[in-house]
Amino acid sequence: QVQLVESGGGLVQAGGSLRLSCAASGSILSINAINRMGWYRQAPGKPRELVAAITRSGSTNYADYAEGRFTISRDNAKNTVYLRMNDLKPEDTAVYYCNARTISLTYWGQGTQVTVSS
Repeated sequence: QVQLVESGGGLVQAGGSLRLSCAASGSILSINAINRMGWYRQAPGKPRELVAAITRSGSTNYADYAEGRFTISRDNAKNTVYLRMNDLKPEDTAVYYCNARTISLTYWGQGTQVTVSS
């Protein structure tokens, strides 16, 4: 089993920045089985959507709206993934969820609220 704990959400004005963190914990075998971590978000009344993801080797992919504004990174030694969000817009308001995947399992964090005021 893997536990994911997010932090770093909050209220920010449009144009501002936030950095989200997600720390993974669990057995060594479970942690080492993670091959991809990512961030998803869900706004009220909308489906959960991918924001960005990063593999263990460092390959990344981003949603179109995140390209150029958001940066995902990971510290394998700390089992932590980060999402740096710049130039935030009101439409970025959502609950942001950390996600970790192995070959056969998917884990989710509890979510952290990001609210961007205009």
